[in-house]
Amino acid sequence: MSLSIGIVGLPNVGKSTLFNALTLKGVPAENYPFCTIDPSVGVVAVPDFRLQRLSDMSHSAKTIPAVVQFVDIAGLVKGASLGEGLGNQFLSHIREVDAIAEVVRIFHDDDILHVAGEIDPVSDIEVINLELVLADMQTAEKSLERAERDAKGGDKEVTAERDVLRKLVPILKQGKPARTVELSAEEKKTAQSLHLLTLKPVLYVLNRKSGVVNVDAEGGDTWKALQRFLEESKSECVFVDAGVEGELRDVHDYERDNFRRELGVPDDGLNGLIKVGYRMLNLISFFTTGEDETRAWTITKGSTAPEAGAAIHTDFRDKFIRANVIQCEKLLEVGSFAKARELGLLRSEGKEYVVQDGDVMEFKHG
Repeated sequence: MSLSIGIVGLPNVGKSTLFNALTLKGVPAENYPFCTIDPSVGVVAVPDFRLQRLSDMSHSAKTIPAVVQFVDIAGLVKGASLGEGLGNQFLSHIREVDAIAEVVRIFHDDDILHVAGEIDPVSDIEVINLELVLADMQTAEKSLERAERDAKGGDKEVTAERDVLRKLVPILKQGKPARTVELSAEEKKTAQSLHLLTLKPVLYVLNRKSGVVNVDAEGGDTWKALQRFLEESKSECVFVDAGVEGELRDVHDYERDNFRRELGVPDDGLNGLIKVGYRMLNLISFFTTGEDETRAWTITKGSTAPEAGAAIHTDFRDKFIRANVIQCEKLLEVGSFAKARELGLLRSEGKEYVVQDGDVMEFKHG
């Protein structure tokens, strides 16, 4: 499953630094046929401690993690929706990703000029969000004009599209993103076909910088305004020090925690970003394990066993008979599939089974 998160932001907020730090966690692309060699795309492993433990248990020759693509999207400036700067390129690239990671600068540094001349995270967010809303408004208004005309023919799909657009356009005109509109499950499916930018989930990446004053440490009005925005918009956010993460590229894993503590950056912000991005896309992982390889497979939460099997091969879906299933922790506890069978812990599940995060599975097909 090809999954991508676009990294966006104003100039000089640390967008490219973040992308470069993320690509240091890159994985070999040969195991992922969908992967591009485009230098602006990084294929990054989803951190999952369970994977290596399963691989060790099975003495696997290969260990293959679940991955997410991060796309470094051209910088945005005010007026992008009208083609200012690289606006058209920015908007076309962002349409192709599944979610948006919006980098927001929260550090003061006189050596790195801010495009607006001052550090105001909420203002930065509003500039980007407004450009996306304006671009969507143009798209949605044109689509509504067409749908109003074509719906007179009585086509159910066109009528459904028209009804959804009637809900979306007024909200976009108010400067609000399309994702704030309450839609039924059926309406959401119709809305997805419109490819609107502001329907995509957004994760705000708050970029700190070690050794300078950061907005959250100041605790003043600027920080309070950002907290208020994040709470009121019910937004996901993570803290990252992109510069420090980039500097740790050549440091051994076991030394990184010590370096982070010395620099006052206790957490691995990149791992947090990758995990939250994965969860935000409503994704989970299941595992297959054996001597040849242990692998994490990405599926949408709520997938049935045959749907999960399709992540491996379409035969596992089309010719599905059953799947042997055990939760990862339980398998690791007993030490092998053979022991799990002996103890009656391996369940045989049919087509209706909804796969859970952390399931280890063996598929049987015709």
